[in-house]
Amino acid sequence: MTSPLKDPIREGLTRGWQVYDGAALTQDLQLDCDVAIVGSGAGGGISAEVLAQAGLKVLLIEEGALKSSTDFRLLESEAYPQLYQESANRQTLDKGITILQGRTVGGSTTVNWTSSFRPPVETLAWWREKHGLSELGEAEMLPWIAKAEARVHIGEWLAPPNPNNSVLEKGCSALGYSHGRIRRNVHDCWNLGYCGMGCPTNAKQSMLVTTIPSALDKGAGLLARVRVERLLLSADHKHVDAVEGLALKADTLTPSGVKVRIKARHVVLCGGAIGTPALLLRSGAPDPHEVLGKRTFLHPVVLSGAIMPEQIEPWSGAPQTVYSNHFLHTWPIDGQLGYKLEVPPVHPVLLATTLTGFGPDHARLMQDMPHLNVMLALTRDGFHPDSQGGTVKLKKDGSPALDYPITDPVWQAFRQAWRSMAELQFAAGAKSVLTVHENAKPASSWAEARTQIDTLPLEILRARVVSAHVMGGAAMGADAQSGVVNHWGEHWQLDNLSVIDGSLFPTSIGANPQLSVYTFALRNASRLASRLS
Repeated sequence: MTSPLKDPIREGLTRGWQVYDGAALTQDLQLDCDVAIVGSGAGGGISAEVLAQAGLKVLLIEEGALKSSTDFRLLESEAYPQLYQESANRQTLDKGITILQGRTVGGSTTVNWTSSFRPPVETLAWWREKHGLSELGEAEMLPWIAKAEARVHIGEWLAPPNPNNSVLEKGCSALGYSHGRIRRNVHDCWNLGYCGMGCPTNAKQSMLVTTIPSALDKGAGLLARVRVERLLLSADHKHVDAVEGLALKADTLTPSGVKVRIKARHVVLCGGAIGTPALLLRSGAPDPHEVLGKRTFLHPVVLSGAIMPEQIEPWSGAPQTVYSNHFLHTWPIDGQLGYKLEVPPVHPVLLATTLTGFGPDHARLMQDMPHLNVMLALTRDGFHPDSQGGTVKLKKDGSPALDYPITDPVWQAFRQAWRSMAELQFAAGAKSVLTVHENAKPASSWAEARTQIDTLPLEILRARVVSAHVMGGAAMGADAQSGVVNHWGEHWQLDNLSVIDGSLFPTSIGANPQLSVYTFALRNASRLASRLS
């Protein structure tokens, strides 16, 4: 008989972890600690472990709920409302881009697709040359990269690509385009393909099963279902006096009326590149040079679908194992935007909400799902003078909104990416290709697809644009005029505040960002631990 899978979260709770569930609080709560960490994703999870290992009293604060492998049942109807911001339907201010972001303990690391790329050397060089971040040399960063890879078990994926990823590999081989295999942060993976709904076998080495349990075992505390509303600043606006939050009901949306107040020697913001700038804005954090919330990047993604003659079953098997950088660096880095090609997993709800068309046309496309390949292009925003990203703003209720105008260089990259993906899919044997755009129709040849793509109107809401990578908004700068924080993530004006998440990046990273966030988190949290200890 097979022994039941272990659940490290439930085992830890049984051991007596210090965990507070906001939904269970019945009266206001006040706590003291050395370090309060807002957000429990890639930055927060790594920081919590490093700081707790240094003997500091650490408190993690997470807006989402504490879920574990026992709760992950591979159901979209449960996963999206429970584990994602705005039920996996967060959108930019003009609703032109849909953004997938985690909202649970472990953040987006709990629901990502495990793709693990090192920080591109070209990006680090750009930051040194164009943003004055001379400390971020390849030699200086490499030890931290290696340490991060070891901590979350990043390694080669040795199993063959599933049929969905094989389409990209076949197309690249046929056309002579460079391509490679994606490394993953997994251990004893069952190759299910439902990584985006939480890993039911604890194979994904997310913060949920690695650094957060480690930190809690070392005495750290966790507040789940608590939304941090503001930082209380000293009268001279040079220091954070306290962190104030609201306990949330079981829906993780509605405040219960219970207030939470935390006094900490140091505050670390790890709420992601929308949440972190928004919290600083709500708190009235000093921003003398008006850089807060600016230059927020998305790797805006466009898509192409193909009906293949063979069964694809794009929901099955490791979700992302093949990539191509052929078009990422073929353009001058300050000229046309490059893009990275990958393949996403396809599940019914996200497919239905992303597909174009209505009624019978939409139904026919859904019926073809077993034969469907989907390809995506991640555009590298932030390197072109007319690609300045977006701006995090506050709505009337204080909740965040990202204003991200799609500029002409981005639109031109989209059109070129649609061409590249269609050509690759036909080279791999596709029967028909559908550019994911409201005006597009299935094309039965590469020539037909190219002609159609060249005439598609470049307009929001007609072109389907999505993203799962949010970066910038509280970026590193060589000085206070150019950034919110320095290269260690230390706030230029607030002496006990650090930012340790993707908000740090002064451009997009140009690759799936989780390993880059882990790397900077290890580096910066280690520096902070030395300072505070």
